[in-house]
Amino acid sequence: MCYYCCCCCCVPRSLAVGTKTGYKLFSVTSVDKLDCIYESETPDVYIVERLFSSSLVVVVSLSIPRRMNVYHFKKGTEICNYSYSNNILSVRLNRQRLVVCLEESVYIHNIKDMKLLKTLLNTPSNPSGLCALSINHSNSYLAYPGSSTIGEIIVYDANNLSTVTMIPAHDSPLAALTFNSSGTKLASASERGTVIRVFSIPEGQRMFEFRRGMKRYVNISSLSFSPDAQFLCASSNTETVHIFKLEHGEEECPTWGSYVGKMFSAASSYLPAQVSGVMSQERAFATVRLLVAGQRNVCTLATIQKLPRLLVASSDGQLFIYNVDPQDGGECVLVRGQSRSEAFTAALLIKQTAESDILKTVFMMSSGTYSIPDLVFMMSSGTYSIPDLVFMMSSGTYSIPDLVFMMSSGT
Repeated sequence: MCYYCCCCCCVPRSLAVGTKTGYKLFSVTSVDKLDCIYESETPDVYIVERLFSSSLVVVVSLSIPRRMNVYHFKKGTEICNYSYSNNILSVRLNRQRLVVCLEESVYIHNIKDMKLLKTLLNTPSNPSGLCALSINHSNSYLAYPGSSTIGEIIVYDANNLSTVTMIPAHDSPLAALTFNSSGTKLASASERGTVIRVFSIPEGQRMFEFRRGMKRYVNISSLSFSPDAQFLCASSNTETVHIFKLEHGEEECPTWGSYVGKMFSAASSYLPAQVSGVMSQERAFATVRLLVAGQRNVCTLATIQKLPRLLVASSDGQLFIYNVDPQDGGECVLVRGQSRSEAFTAALLIKQTAESDILKTVFMMSSGTYSIPDLVFMMSSGTYSIPDLVFMMSSGTYSIPDLVFMMSSGT
């Protein structure tokens, strides 16, 4: 079965799926099963958005891509429909506003009577329809790209219909945006896919910076905060889903990994600004290894049966649910690998490794992969001090692979 779109909402826990043969709405209250609460035979649905747990659902079909239909699915009636000048690329809604995004324009409706309140014309080219709307209707912040060449974010107040701020978030064009549930934080990623940043809203100040990986040209397909905004998950076209922890300050019980991080942070003062920025970025708190890479997927964090879970829905119709350890992080445990088409009869279990988390951590460099403990051991052996190594790297005397070879050979 071909799945065109999938929308997960963690407050409350619901799942909307658009397919070639129709769309389905699910309630996610247990890891054992999904409750299908509605099924429609409307063909070729590529956008389906439900307003939380209400009966209002917005649908866009490939057969009429310029028209948006709003339904009361429990009554089986159409509330209204609107047509636009070009294809609809995305729809976002909360209890105050409904936002429709086209490639070069944005339409803001009052959701109570569907009256068109504002049209933002001649916006920068946005072929993916990238935008985010805060689910907190008291502020209704809207974020969308402010440039088609660099990662500028326009934050717009959809209640007061005015621009709030412009955030210079990335050097490359934007690929993903999401607000936390209160609308006080905004996360973003660029088309390069290596760095994820979190900004305060409405100020637009950078709060956190996370490094997803060193690999270039990774397509981040979704970002999602946990309901309490303590965690942020990111999925891409690779087999790894990353979970980052949003926290400041010292750890109560420092780990060996945090000691290594402090060493690199101390060394960053000797580095050029671009390199020191990389060293100061936080790494993933927890990760998930998916069974298949290369598929588009949507991830979200939710509390199900009183436990924190990560949900990953893939474009081939699979839903995976993982347990997340909010204290220690690490590799998340697969609870269920569920296929809607197979009535969730297949359960896949991940074997937990006894290997220490720090030994699994790797420092990616241009010549290959080296274990952080090995590198720290070589530096602490006295052959070279951190300032000496940093000076040689920043001055261009030696490349990182040359220095590693020199350290490992005893030179």
